[in-house]
Amino acid sequence: MANIIGFDPGMGAIKLYGAGGGAGGGVELPSQVATNGTKRLTHVAGLARRTAPPEIHTADGSFYVGLGAHDYGRPVENLDYDRLTGSPEMRALLYGSLEAYAQRYGTNHKPLTLAVGLPIETLSGEQAGANVAAVRDWLRGDHVWQTDGRERKAHIEGVLVTPQPVGALFDYVLDEEGNFIKERKGALTKETGVISIGFNTIELLVIRDKAPVERFTTGNTSGVRRLLELVNRQGLYSLGELDAQLRAGKLDYKDALPVWEREVGGEIEKRWGRAYLRFERVIVVGGGAILLAKGMADRFGAKAYVPDQPVLATARGLYKLARMQENRKRKG
Repeated sequence: MANIIGFDPGMGAIKLYGAGGGAGGGVELPSQVATNGTKRLTHVAGLARRTAPPEIHTADGSFYVGLGAHDYGRPVENLDYDRLTGSPEMRALLYGSLEAYAQRYGTNHKPLTLAVGLPIETLSGEQAGANVAAVRDWLRGDHVWQTDGRERKAHIEGVLVTPQPVGALFDYVLDEEGNFIKERKGALTKETGVISIGFNTIELLVIRDKAPVERFTTGNTSGVRRLLELVNRQGLYSLGELDAQLRAGKLDYKDALPVWEREVGGEIEKRWGRAYLRFERVIVVGGGAILLAKGMADRFGAKAYVPDQPVLATARGLYKLARMQENRKRKG
């Protein structure tokens, strides 16, 4: 079996999902990056010692990655889509997530095939083809980095690119082997909606007869970062610092949540109106699916479906999609 990994390069977290150790599993690495320009304090009597985040050394320099990275160096917060085409911080995040995946599931030295989910906006318009080519160009080939004083290598030979919400759809209709779940296969032919509420974007996708319905499909930058911006009106914290507080359950967002929830609802209403009443299902994924679970259930009722791991669901679905395609190739 090919060494397939679903790769969701989110602005809030990098998510990888594959068949590590034979059983499906995933990892999530918060997309916090800092250039390593800070000397470490090693002896501080009377204060607690903290564990530093992973440090990744690449040809572009040295980076802290993951939760808490912004406490150890100069924060890098580039939320532009160009980071997806191989910026230095994205390379460091990919290598950090591959390191985390190897630590949890073991190292597989076979060449990798990555199934990559990109925001809808990057796959729309005149630049779509160029964006796909740029992503494939930086991912394919040999990758070398260092961590903990040891050299690491990976070879990526295949890159499948598709919109992020497509991953959520195939997570719903396929099992871990890439085979259709009998009672859900009809979701590809009937009208099925997908809402992906990530850190940077909200993505809306509707499928009918195995093809997207363009007028119901869109993406915009009203994701969880908007909630954090509402909390951070004075600009006292980096988005990474606020995200760390949110993940730790230490962020007071109760006043900002209703405002953000209305903004999200407005974006959905603007694109779908009441047409969702005819949808077979509305699949809701991403970190925002956890924050807005009640609101989504109130809006869509029994049609709403939130998977067991809404943050990992897109990467898991990308993996399943690539497995399905591999199965078809083997059968000829």
